[in-house]
Amino acid sequence: MSTEGKVIITCAVTGAIHTPTMSPHLPITPDEITEAAIGAAEAGAAILHLHARDPETGKPDQTPEAFARFLPRIKQGTNAAINITTGGSPYMKVEERVRPAAEFKPEVASLNMGSINFGLYHLVQKYESFKFDWERPHLEATKDLVFRNSFKDIEYILQTCYDNGTRFEFECYDIAHLYNLAHFADRGLVKAPFFVQSVFGLLGGIGTHPEDVQHMKRTADRLFGSDFRWSVLGAGASQLRIAAQAAALGGNVRVGLEDSLWAGKGRLATSNAEQVTMVRKIIEGLGLAVATPDEARQILSLKGGDQVGF
Repeated sequence: MSTEGKVIITCAVTGAIHTPTMSPHLPITPDEITEAAIGAAEAGAAILHLHARDPETGKPDQTPEAFARFLPRIKQGTNAAINITTGGSPYMKVEERVRPAAEFKPEVASLNMGSINFGLYHLVQKYESFKFDWERPHLEATKDLVFRNSFKDIEYILQTCYDNGTRFEFECYDIAHLYNLAHFADRGLVKAPFFVQSVFGLLGGIGTHPEDVQHMKRTADRLFGSDFRWSVLGAGASQLRIAAQAAALGGNVRVGLEDSLWAGKGRLATSNAEQVTMVRKIIEGLGLAVATPDEARQILSLKGGDQVGF
């Protein structure tokens, strides 16, 4: 199977950043998350990055029981590789965040590669009122929030999950996080090929200027050579612009309502599949092809969907 010129699309279906007030299209319930994930896969996503939420309030929920309500259904509905978050929410301790990945043994789990200020408080001013009581304080509290991902925390997640054959989407919000990944590589605690997800545009991390994207790519090239596979996500309005730049540079892309609620200036995306379709058109317009789930598995050395725990 030739994978040359193939671009992996990851879709991050719901996340823990956006709140229900921000978009009526944000998947909240198990049924909505299942439908959104399968729709994204049908549109061309090879990997589905999943969070869980309380179906009544939309609040982030990192219990294995919450994930169990949709993981088997998504697996039955698509061949896409499933990626379970270990980021959860910045308010959660690492022991809570890693539980779903430890129990369900997915092909991929996300792993934040360093601590950052994680500012969402500036979003409050965009809304006159909120649908649920938890939303406003959840956002306002990030003015004094450090999203902890210490070396000890990272090592704990690695040691908890690696015996399960789970590989990682290493989420790097700044240049220092690439050096943190290199540190764990030097210690032999991570295995190539490294799936590096460069995150642009969250307040507290690296920005969205084209030079920021180039700087991330140059640094990763220097640190990891041929041992990594690069992907990007751009937060908010920068999503498709950064995806286009990365694809032109030989990278992979991530879209989804976790990262951006938009499908054009001032227009809310009606589904995750809509964003996947939009980025697919960009990729194919560059003369590239979208990777199938099995091609993504080959590119990233994943264990296969028959070896997960759900």
